[in-house]
Amino acid sequence: MKIIKVDSSNKHVYMNLAQAYEAEFSKIMQKKPDENGLFPLDTQIEGNVSGYLLYMDGVPAGHTAIANETPANYEVCDFYVVPYFRKNKVGKSFITDVFKSLGGSWEIKQVAGAEHAVKFWRDVLDDYTAGNYVEDGYEDEKWGVVTRQRFVHTIKV
Repeated sequence: MKIIKVDSSNKHVYMNLAQAYEAEFSKIMQKKPDENGLFPLDTQIEGNVSGYLLYMDGVPAGHTAIANETPANYEVCDFYVVPYFRKNKVGKSFITDVFKSLGGSWEIKQVAGAEHAVKFWRDVLDDYTAGNYVEDGYEDEKWGVVTRQRFVHTIKV
C-alpha cells in the first residue's frame, strides 16, 4: 500500500477514480452523466482541498479528498476504494494512515441513503478512536440531513 498526494503529475488518475466514485453514488445523489458520459464532481482538488491516491502494487486502488478547514481541522469530503480492492481492510488502512499523517480534528459526513458508508465509517472510527468519537444527525447546507462523525486525533505515532 502506497499513499501519494495528488499533484499535477497524477491529477488525471484522481479524476478518473473520482468518476467511479460519482457513478457509485449516482443513484443516491440522483446524478446522471453529461453528454460525454462524465459526472460533475462535488469536490474539486483546489484551494483548501487536497487529494490523496491509494496504490496497491502500483495499481490505483482509491482516492480521498480532504478539506483543511482551519489549521489542524479536517473534513473527509470524498473517499473511495475500487471494488476489486475492498477486502482485507484496505480502505480502513488507507484512511487511518491519512488520519495519522495529518493529525488534528476530523469530521466525516454521509448522505442519507448511504447506509453502507455509515457502517464503514463507524467501523473505522470504533477501531481508530476506540469509540472516542461523536456521531449525530446534522443539517448540512449542501447535503441536507447527514450522519456526521467527529473526533480529535489523539493516537501517538
